[in-house]
Amino acid sequence: MAKQSGGKRQRQGAGGGRGGQGTGGNRERRGRTPDRKGLSSDAGRSKGRSAGSSVRGAAARPGASRRPAGEYIEGRRAAAEALRTGFPVKRALVADAEGRRDAALAQLVDQLRGANIPVEYVAAEQLDALSSHGAHQGIALEVGAFPYADLADIIARADAAGGTGPALVVVLDHVTDAGNFGAIVRSAEVVGAVGVVIANKRAAEVTVATYKTSAGAVMHLPIARVPNIARALEQLKAAGFWTVGASEHAEGSCWDAPLTGRIALVMGSEGDGISRLVLETCDDLTKLPQRGATESLNVAQAATALCYEWLRVNIAALEGSSVVLADAAAPSACGAADLSNSGKNVPKTAHSGPRTISCTSYTA
Repeated sequence: MAKQSGGKRQRQGAGGGRGGQGTGGNRERRGRTPDRKGLSSDAGRSKGRSAGSSVRGAAARPGASRRPAGEYIEGRRAAAEALRTGFPVKRALVADAEGRRDAALAQLVDQLRGANIPVEYVAAEQLDALSSHGAHQGIALEVGAFPYADLADIIARADAAGGTGPALVVVLDHVTDAGNFGAIVRSAEVVGAVGVVIANKRAAEVTVATYKTSAGAVMHLPIARVPNIARALEQLKAAGFWTVGASEHAEGSCWDAPLTGRIALVMGSEGDGISRLVLETCDDLTKLPQRGATESLNVAQAATALCYEWLRVNIAALEGSSVVLADAAAPSACGAADLSNSGKNVPKTAHSGPRTISCTSYTA
């Protein structure tokens, strides 16, 4: 096995479409993963909230003894979006006086009842007690468990969307911050990814906080929880995906080996980056170019840039050959480059100036 060289890669023993369906060249599996020591250039850990800290019911505040337990989506727009997207709702709490005299709120209550969601009228003080920011607008929805997908569902969605054509799955190796998780899901959904994969332990999960930070995107994109990220990558490989880890140890950037075809993009945790076993499972590594002095992006920003780079280099295949693309010299999602959509490598002279940025070690 040889390391990435010139962007032409070929997985040993790859059969069918795994080696390059929708790609412009053969891909060669990289060599042995470097030692994990030194992966993190940021000694600090994420200062954001962990998945568990997003539950407002655990916070101590005045009136807590009267506040219902559970997680709540508050506000009229958020409630309407939750209803529209099918977010699991246990019941709706509506301010007694306001809910009976406000026409817009009364209409929303009718829609909730039409969806067979129990509605309870409560004192406004009760809504004040459970509100995180005091802007509940007279309504809060108690939500239930999020309906996670199976990894097989995500693979099936990729097959249904384009057969062996381009598809993107974002795999998060124990990202713990709810804000980062939600932002990544939002970016993945916007570019048309077919799913997101997360670990079922020691990782951020879908909560009310994630629903908010993803702007509701968690209800439009399948999210699978798996017990073993490395094993999930093997399943994705078997389905024709090329697994690419965002790592400071990558020999080239996303300009050297464009993210064409079926890509499982692996992003590491905020403090430790991608774990050793997952790194060893990845077919290839990539990183973002950088010209400035700032050491790194956070994981959500880096994931967004790489998601858009995947979209940019696959847009013709995704939308059909008749699509008229923008000027080939237009800046790419990674920063700025003259990178064609042919799937071919860009000569190193085209971007030899910028240095590269680590995609494993981020602050929150």
